[in-house]
Amino acid sequence: MSIAADRAATFGSGGSEPYAHALRREGRLTLVRDDAEGAERGRYDLGRWMAAADDVDRALLAGESGPVLDIGCGPGRMVEAAVEQGFVTLGVDVSRAAVKVARRAGLPVLAHSVFERLPREGHWGTALLLDGNIGIGGDPFALLLRCHELLGRRGTLIVEVQPDDDVDDTFSATVVDDHGRASEAFPWAEVGSVALVRHAEAAGFALDQTWRVDGRAFCRLLRRR
Repeated sequence: MSIAADRAATFGSGGSEPYAHALRREGRLTLVRDDAEGAERGRYDLGRWMAAADDVDRALLAGESGPVLDIGCGPGRMVEAAVEQGFVTLGVDVSRAAVKVARRAGLPVLAHSVFERLPREGHWGTALLLDGNIGIGGDPFALLLRCHELLGRRGTLIVEVQPDDDVDDTFSATVVDDHGRASEAFPWAEVGSVALVRHAEAAGFALDQTWRVDGRAFCRLLRRR
């Protein structure tokens, strides 16, 4: 079990709870590096997260095997897409506000950390780490090891990575919403495809495919052992 499991601070939580506020208003969030650089690291449009899965999202599940686990599922658009495609599906997220939105829509979602005990350990056919969720816990290798534990012997992991292939950065960050509300600092990571493959191979995965579409970049990993 990684030390990431013991960290209370998570994406957009604490402080003025900007993530919870944005979920209620479909606003925008800015990820800000919490160090001397103080640089903005990305903007997140909650409108896209709250909307139904688009063609790019739905295509991620084409040809995959169930059951499907969406890690950091947020309001549940990928959970809904997987259910609609006939998969036994579960979403997990540490944000109770996000889980509440998903459950209101009737979606199968748990308010859990991926590092906590989950149903079907070792038997998931496909796991998803989308929308930057490879950053969860600020330790990509530990997160990939955990995904390896969760997947079945022939399981696949689909990871959305940074468009810059060479990015491999871990840092402390805060999230700020349109009204200036800021979260507590939390550990995060950004990983491009080159670094992801390195971490993944060490965690017991093999790269099957990389691709780009509509400005987004993805890697499909196969559980190797």
